[in-house]
Amino acid sequence: MTELTAAQAALRAEHAAVYGYGVVGGRIDEDREGEARECYEAHRARRDALRRTVRALGGDPEPAAAAYALPFAVPDSAAAVRLAAQLEDRVAGVYADLVRASEGARRRTAADALREAAVRSVRWKGGGVAFPGLTELGAGDSPASPSGAPDRSAVPGAL
Repeated sequence: MTELTAAQAALRAEHAAVYGYGVVGGRIDEDREGEARECYEAHRARRDALRRTVRALGGDPEPAAAAYALPFAVPDSAAAVRLAAQLEDRVAGVYADLVRASEGARRRTAADALREAAVRSVRWKGGGVAFPGLTELGAGDSPASPSGAPDRSAVPGAL
């Protein structure tokens, strides 16, 4: 995977996360609204930074889709919390790929983004994994993509 391909995948994941946190914010209990808003803003900032990175790598940043298919119905706060955790896990996976594909300052930035997504995931779930973004390899999946998980970020409209 080239660095540009990995950066575009991370950008797609950030677009989906921004959309997903819009759903989370509309369903989350009042006591966690601030946390959801902080996550939303963090993903917007990462998305904007990735647009600049893609341009710096000679690519045209992929635009956000008009809408994204949710992985499950989000009728209440409990489902919103599950969605937030899943968004963070997926973002961590694409950043793990970007860490592998990058060098220097961009690699450090991707590693920071991976760490931040893992911390947010733990906060939403109340627990974590030893190697965020790489959990799929331990589940017996074949490493078809660098993270071992299918590249869901390449499917337009999928979260």
